[in-house]
Amino acid sequence: MRSFDLIVLGAGAAGLMCAIEAARRGRKVVVLDHASKPAEKIRISGGGKCNFTHLKATPKNFLSQNPHFCISALKRFTPWDFVGRVIERGIPYYEKTEGQLFCETSAQDIIDMLLDDLQSDGGELWLKTDIRRVDHRDGGFVLDTSEGIMACEKLVVATGGLSIPKMGATGFAYDLARQFGHEIIETRPALVPFTLGPDKLEDFSGLSGVAVEARVTAGKTQFTDGFLFTHRGLSGPAILQISSYWRTGEAVEIDLLPGLNLMEWLLERKQSRGKQSLGNALAELLPRRLSDRWLELNNLRNESNIGDLPNASMDLLSKAVKKWTLLPMGTEGYRTAEVTAGGIDTNGLSSQTMESRLCPGLYFIGECVDVTGWLGGYNFQWAWSSGWAAGQAV
Repeated sequence: MRSFDLIVLGAGAAGLMCAIEAARRGRKVVVLDHASKPAEKIRISGGGKCNFTHLKATPKNFLSQNPHFCISALKRFTPWDFVGRVIERGIPYYEKTEGQLFCETSAQDIIDMLLDDLQSDGGELWLKTDIRRVDHRDGGFVLDTSEGIMACEKLVVATGGLSIPKMGATGFAYDLARQFGHEIIETRPALVPFTLGPDKLEDFSGLSGVAVEARVTAGKTQFTDGFLFTHRGLSGPAILQISSYWRTGEAVEIDLLPGLNLMEWLLERKQSRGKQSLGNALAELLPRRLSDRWLELNNLRNESNIGDLPNASMDLLSKAVKKWTLLPMGTEGYRTAEVTAGGIDTNGLSSQTMESRLCPGLYFIGECVDVTGWLGGYNFQWAWSSGWAAGQAV
């Protein structure tokens, strides 16, 4: 039997961060993962450039049954703390949009930094290692693995959620949490495109690839960002963001021209350029394929002079563009979801250390916990912060 002070399950962002911190404190650490390569979600993130944090990450950017749970970890290990490590390593990075930081060359730079830190601080990494059973014995843990029986004083679970199963995602963390008495907040795909029913797909046929900036609202939450028609439905940052808050059966409201009073614009155009066709006028504001289809769907003639358009028709068009109400059929599911919303109930965990309140020595960090960030580097910051917090305690 191999014995360690700490075993970390999961060689992703949170697991590696935790293991590094524990190893730096002199703990004998091993990270186990069933995959053949570590940190695959880091590797594919940000189009291969890894959006490794968001400089403005605050608790309000996270969704949880307990919105206060993430405060401690985020305060104690901030985005700037991680940026400091990136700078010290000499990794070139850039700010794509306000606050979103990406690697200049490759996400592999972040992976190499983490792996080198783990190794230099004495931590071990075992890949292609399956966990068959976990038992709590004599104040510690005994694991039956494909590499033999292993024992540890402390056990950290950082195996992620259900998103992107082709990369090996499983419900292991939730099953283990239930084994030790923890409740699971219902999980669902988050940061995921919407799918539409056959009738709506037919309405929007030919629009796949058309992109605009839009404001999307679900309930009391709204996001303004990129919006994209796809051959399966709707995507783009605004849709991915709102998907974390949307529930099946709810309608969303979409403003295809945020920041513009379309009715006022149409009335002004009617006075100043009355002989302009309605189609040409709307195409000044929206991509031509989209403007033509919107007129068609709302029974307005593309070639009509805008000066001849009744105000009632203008009001109809304005509402169709600014207050488009749509009922998504669903989402693309965990197959393409960037993260899993819901997860291990934070009421059973310490916000300071991530330790289980039900089983001393057991910790849960990262995506498997009921803390879900917005799109744009927030979920990586939660991985770094929660991993760091646990790493100080194990």
